[in-house]
Amino acid sequence: MTRFTTDIQMRFRDIDGMGHVNNAVYLSYIELARTQFYMHQANKRTLDEIDFILAHVEIDFESQAVWGDEVQVAVWPSKIGTSSFTLSYEVQEKRSARILARAKSVLVSYDYETKKSKPIPPAFRKLLEGALEA
Repeated sequence: MTRFTTDIQMRFRDIDGMGHVNNAVYLSYIELARTQFYMHQANKRTLDEIDFILAHVEIDFESQAVWGDEVQVAVWPSKIGTSSFTLSYEVQEKRSARILARAKSVLVSYDYETKKSKPIPPAFRKLLEGALEA
C-alpha cells in the first residue's frame, strides 16, 4: 500500500496575523488526514467506530503555508506495538511538493467501556502492517 493522502481545504481562519497558516492549525490538518485514513482504509462509516485515542503528537515545521497554497497531507503507519501505533505525516504544498511540516502521532487502541487500552484488533493490525513504512 502506498501512503494515504488527502487534500486539505484551507480556510480563511487558518491564516494568522503573520499572514501564514498558524502552527496550531497543522494539528487539525493531521487530525483530518488521520481520521480519513482510518475511515477509508478500515471501511468505517461513523466516528463512533473509532476505537483509538491520541496519546502524543510532535510536529516539525519546515516551510510556511500562505493563502492560495494547496495543502495535502500524506499519512502512513511507521511503528506498531501491542496496543499502540505511530502514524507519520508529511504536510506539503501540492503544486510545488514543498514540505510544510512533518509530524508523528502515537495512538492507543482503546476500550471506551473499561476506559483502558486494549490490543490493536487483528484486522486493523493487518491493515497497519500492510502499510508500514520505516
